[in-house]
Formats: sequence, C-alpha cells, structure tokens
Amino acid sequence: MTYALASSSISIMSSCVRPMMQGKSDPIVLLHGFDSSLHLFFSSCLEWRYTYPLLEEAGLESWAFDILGWGFSDLERLPQCDVASKRNHLYQFWKSYIKRPMILVGPSLGAAVAIDLAVNHPEAVSKLILIDASVYSEGTGEMAKLPRLFAYAGVALLKSVPLRLYVNRIAFNDVSFSTSLDWMNIGRLHCLYPWWEDAAVNFMTSGGYNVVPLIKQVKQKTLIIWGEDDQIISYKLALKLHGELQDAILRQIPDCGHIPQVEKPKSVADLIIKFAQTNSGQLSRF
Repeated sequence: MTYALASSSISIMSSCVRPMMQGKSDPIVLLHGFDSSLHLFFSSCLEWRYTYPLLEEAGLESWAFDILGWGFSDLERLPQCDVASKRNHLYQFWKSYIKRPMILVGPSLGAAVAIDLAVNHPEAVSKLILIDASVYSEGTGEMAKLPRLFAYAGVALLKSVPLRLYVNRIAFNDVSFSTSLDWMNIGRLHCLYPWWEDAAVNFMTSGGYNVVPLIKQVKQKTLIIWGEDDQIISYKLALKLHGELQDAILRQIPDCGHIPQVEKPKSVADLIIKFAQTNSGQLSRF
C-alpha cells in the first residue's frame, strides 16, 4: 500500500499484512522488533507468521505492520528513519487504514514504538500489549556518535549469518539447529534490500528510542507478556515495567525465551485473544 507522510509529499510503498475481515472488537496491529544487538531475528511482519493465523481464526481483525526502515517497505527514495519519522509513518498508516482505536502489540524494541505512539497519539490506541519489552535502554547510546564508516561496518555485521545464528541460540529456549537455521534465513530476508543499511545507519545515528520518561504517562490498559526463560532481557525489568505502568497485567509463558510469538505462538495468541475480548470491567479477572 502507498500513502503520503503528513509532513511531506513523499509517498512510501509500505508493507503490511492486511486482515481478511473487519472485526467487531478493536483491531489488532502487530509491530515487530528491530535489527540490533538485542534483536537479530525477523524485524518484519514475518515475525508474526505463526501467531497471525491464530488471531484471524479467532475472528480478530489483525494487521501486521512493517515499521519504517525495516521489513519490506520500498524505500528507494530513503526518508528520514528517526523516531519522529517512524511515529509519523505509523500514525499516518493508522489514519489512512485503521481509523479507529487499535490494540497495539509491540515485542522487544517494538514495545518502545508502541509506547511512543500511545503517549503521543492516545486517540489511536485503546490498549497496549508489550512482549518481552526492551524499553529501558536510552536510545542507541554511543553508537549515535560513531563515524559513518564505522556505523556502516557495524550494521553490516548485524546481517551476518554467524552472528544471527549465535543470537538465535540465546533468544530461544530449546530449538533444533535446523529450526534455528530456518528462522535465521527468514529473519535476514529484509536485510537484502539495497536500502536496508542506509536506513539502519540513519536510525542508529539519530539517537534511537528513549521512552523511559514516557512509561508512567501511558494511560491505556496494558498486557505485558514475558518468556519465562528470556536470556536477553531480565524478568526484573518486566516487574519494573509492571510497577511503573498505570494499569497493567503481567503474564509469563513457561519454557519460552525472548520471542514468544515465534517460539510459543498459541500461548501468545490465547493471551492476545483473551485480552482483546475482555472489556474494562472484567480486566481485574483476566
């Protein structure tokens, strides 16, 4: 699909998976994680290929959206890929296609995108679901100051096969080498786009996300999902997030690592479905 960013005349061919039907409840919009040292897995709507069909089978209107600078959007004319541009891109998508409050789902670094939009455009978000959320890192840190030559070298490393296979080993609880290899190959697909390195460097040098000051401003009811065996982000941060959000529920998934929507799709789908179909008065019994 193509639409123009509100702040410019640029049209971006933006990739997403569209629903087969319009549901009666609030639509689900599934974000993804980012290519970084924390999340070298899918960074595209393919992250949801196991969970998405389960949500549709349950009758939920579900969208899987590629965040600006990642996934399979066509960025031949590369726009800015900083936080403000990513927020505007997602907001324009919502205004153009969703048009009513959505349940926004953000895994890993995608949780920062979800919180950023929920605070800046609360009219667009009815509820939040944060999965193994990476929201306490304060931007890209020292990487933002790297000379561009070193920044490109670092980004090139992010798509390397050995590094991605290694990160898969610590991201998932217990998967075979063949499964890990399959997930790695699928996760690298978007990195083969000619604009991917430019977009990644653009984001890195812009400073990245720092949503720490926004967490306590989130007013939407929030479901926090966490893999019990996450070796990348400590469960202590899940407890901290639960304590700082105004209205949050925390649920763990046993025998699961950092990416439950890939490793335990049915468990994640069941939690999303129940949360989506539970009204405000019943959330205390969720």
